[in-house]
Amino acid sequence: MRLGIRSRLTLIYVMLFFVAGAALIGLNYVLVSRTAFQPLTAADLQQEKAVLAQGDLGRANQFEDALRARLREQTLNQLVSNSAAALGLFAIVSLGLGWVVAGHALHPVAAVTLAAKRASNENLRERINLQGPRDELKELADTFDAMLARLDAAFENQQRFAANASHELRTPLAIIRTAVDVVLGKPHPSQSELRKMHDEVTDASVRAEGLIDSLLMLARSDRGPAARTLVDLRKSMVAALEAVEGEVRKASLQVTSTLAPAPVAGDQVLLDRMVANLVENAARHNAQGGWLDVETSVDLAYANVRVANGGPRIPADQVATLVEPFRRLSDRTEDSPRGAGLGLSIVRSVVRTHGGDVNLRALPEGGLEVAVRIPTAT
Repeated sequence: MRLGIRSRLTLIYVMLFFVAGAALIGLNYVLVSRTAFQPLTAADLQQEKAVLAQGDLGRANQFEDALRARLREQTLNQLVSNSAAALGLFAIVSLGLGWVVAGHALHPVAAVTLAAKRASNENLRERINLQGPRDELKELADTFDAMLARLDAAFENQQRFAANASHELRTPLAIIRTAVDVVLGKPHPSQSELRKMHDEVTDASVRAEGLIDSLLMLARSDRGPAARTLVDLRKSMVAALEAVEGEVRKASLQVTSTLAPAPVAGDQVLLDRMVANLVENAARHNAQGGWLDVETSVDLAYANVRVANGGPRIPADQVATLVEPFRRLSDRTEDSPRGAGLGLSIVRSVVRTHGGDVNLRALPEGGLEVAVRIPTAT
C-alpha cells in the first residue's frame, strides 16, 4: 500500500523523535556510568580499615567492590528500562501529534487539490482564499488563485470572441444568401439585377475576407512575436500614412506629423500592422475636413507612438471598451462598412506581446488620442 504524504510526514516526525530520544538516552547512560559510584577516597578507605581492624580486611574489600558493582548495574538497568518506557510512551503520543501537525501543515495543499478538482471549463470561479501567515503554502495558494483567475478570464474572452466572430460573419453571409435568393428566385432576372447581385455578393465577400484576415492577425498577435528583429516605428508610420493617402484626400483631412527614430525589437509584420491600424482607425473614424496628428519618439527606455484624430465626442465610459474585440461606439451600426471592430484590439494585443502598454484618451473637443509605449531595442 502506498502511503500518502500526510502518513509519510507523520512517520518522519515519529522517526526523528525516536532517534533523538534514543540519542538522549544513550548520552544520559554514558554520563551516569562515568559519574555514578566513583571509587572511595583514600581517607574513606583508611577510616573503613580502622573500623574493620578486628576483622578480615581482604574479605571486606571484596565485599565492598561487589556491592558497588551490583548497585551500579542495578541503577543503570533501571535507568535504561525507565527511559525506554518513557520513550515508547512519547513515541505513541508523537504519532498522534505528528498526524495532527501534518494535517494542519498540508491543509493548503488539500485546499488546492479540492479547488483543482472542482474547476472545469464551466466553473473556473473557484478560489482557495487561504488565510494565514505569508509562507510558502500561502504563496502556493495565492498563485493557484491567480492562475484560476487568468484561466477564467481567458475562457470568458474566448467564448465571447467566438460568439462575436460568428455573429460578425453571419452578416455578410446573410447578405450573400439574400441577394442570391432574391435574384435567382425570379424566373427571368434582368442583366441589371444580376449585376447588382454580383456587386452585393462581392462587397459582402470582401467584408468577410477582411474580417477573417483581422481574426487571423489577432490570433497571431496573441501568440506573440515569432522572431524578433530591429524595427523602426518611424518607418512603419511613414508606410501607414502613405497607405491612407486616398482616404485622407477624400475626407480632406489635415495631417501633421512629428517623426523621430523609434527602434524596438519585435515582429516586423505585427508592429507594422499595429501602426497601420492606429492610422487607419484615425482616418476612417474622422470628421469631414477634420485633422490627424501622428508622432513617433523615444523617451528613456521606451519608444512612443501617438496618433490623435478629430471626430465626434466619445463618451468617457466607452473609451476603455474600444480595445475589446468587435466593440464599436454606440453611434455606429453593426453593418458599418468602416471595419469589424478589431483594429484597436489587434493594437492592444501586439503592444502587450511586445512588453508595452496602450492608453486611450477621449479628446474634449471630439476625437480620440491613442498613445503606445514599447521598450526600445537594447
